[in-house]
Amino acid sequence: MKSLFLKILLSFWAALALSLVLAILVTIALHPARRGIENQAPQTLAEAVNAYQTAGQHGVHEYLEDLFRTQHVRAFVFDSEGHELSGRHVPPWIEDSREGAAQPGANPRGGSPYHRSWMDNLMPDRIIRQALTLDGKRYTLVLELPPGPRSFFGPNDLHLLGFAIILSGVVCYLLSWSVTSPVRRLRAAAQSLAAGDLSARTGAPVGGPRGELTELMRDFDRMAERIEGLVDSQSRLLKDVSHELRSPLARLSVALGLARQRAASAVGAESAPELQNSLNRIETEADRLNQLIQRLLTISRLESGTDGLRKTRLSLLELVQQVAHDAEYETPGRGCRVVAQPDTADRFLVEADPDLLRSAIENVVRNATRYTAEGTSVEVRLERQRATNGQEEVIVRVADCGPGVPAEALSKIFEPFYRLDDARNRQTGGAGLGLSIADRAIRLHGGQLRASNRKEGGLEVEIRIPGIPAFALPAHS
Repeated sequence: MKSLFLKILLSFWAALALSLVLAILVTIALHPARRGIENQAPQTLAEAVNAYQTAGQHGVHEYLEDLFRTQHVRAFVFDSEGHELSGRHVPPWIEDSREGAAQPGANPRGGSPYHRSWMDNLMPDRIIRQALTLDGKRYTLVLELPPGPRSFFGPNDLHLLGFAIILSGVVCYLLSWSVTSPVRRLRAAAQSLAAGDLSARTGAPVGGPRGELTELMRDFDRMAERIEGLVDSQSRLLKDVSHELRSPLARLSVALGLARQRAASAVGAESAPELQNSLNRIETEADRLNQLIQRLLTISRLESGTDGLRKTRLSLLELVQQVAHDAEYETPGRGCRVVAQPDTADRFLVEADPDLLRSAIENVVRNATRYTAEGTSVEVRLERQRATNGQEEVIVRVADCGPGVPAEALSKIFEPFYRLDDARNRQTGGAGLGLSIADRAIRLHGGQLRASNRKEGGLEVEIRIPGIPAFALPAHS
């Protein structure tokens, strides 16, 4: 049983039901047998009348008190005029029972001889017996029995037991709901926060009632607010630093151009090649810095959300083939090929921002060409699949023949500036931002990126984005 609500509900309900059954069993075990008391009613009446005739009011009073102490039975004896022989106070319901037995047609040997109201059903059972003495006097005995099994399992009282069980179920349901409702709200907020919605809150009132779960919800809201503030400040810092770096970089490019002109006219022929190599090196590093700043700005823009997306319907197959052709053209000298899926009847149409989606797929494919072994191929395949929620998905699989990635680093390669091997990244020129940009771009399209190692060696990156069902497309498409 995985649901906390069901665990609490069934546990509380079972506990109450078992307590009720246990109370019934204890009552049955601790109280004397009722059948024996019912059978002894005529003898009890005869002994009470005999005690009255022998010792008067005091004698019958002692007899009835002894009966209560030994058998927990309250007994009242009345003469024909309705006077209680022991002189004790008679409760109204006992008097009503006696008067009912005295009515014409009443059965003095049965149980309650009069119509029982719902209030009478809540009172202990009573037995009424009448007898005539030899001198012609009539006496009436009213016995009030102790609680026993008949008060729980009688034919008129089974509905009370069912009502008690149903009422306990309602109480347990409300209690379980009040306990698990904050947990469900906390779980929903945690899921939203994990999905990237930093504004997710549980909605716990600040000045409301105090309690462990309520305080936990407030602590979660404070934590989420703190995380949102830290992420926003980090994003602003990244954006501000990137913007500030572009100005000196632009001035550096201008200064580099002027240095080339002056070097060409002022430096002799012998030192000119060495100086030009130094200037070329400065230009290369400046270009790399410019690309790094551009990628940082791209990440900052992607973190701002989907407001800037310009989605149109496009063929993912054509886009992948173009990216594969460009990536293969940019990797001369290594003997690597980029093999894309050939033309098919399915164009794999999607609703996406063309530039952003192209940049994401391009980053993944270029990363594969960078690390695949020389003389091998990078395979790019497309397929259509239906997700668990019934939505149509288009999957792009990019597989290389490189060294792969350690299992513990598969989820980290999509983090900004994460480097699996600093020396190798310096050789390939990577800054650890390409896959991070691709991951954010795909998530903005409602998709996701996954990486896994291939059995035959190499890394496979899986891109999943929502697609347009093939049966929903026009015939001419």
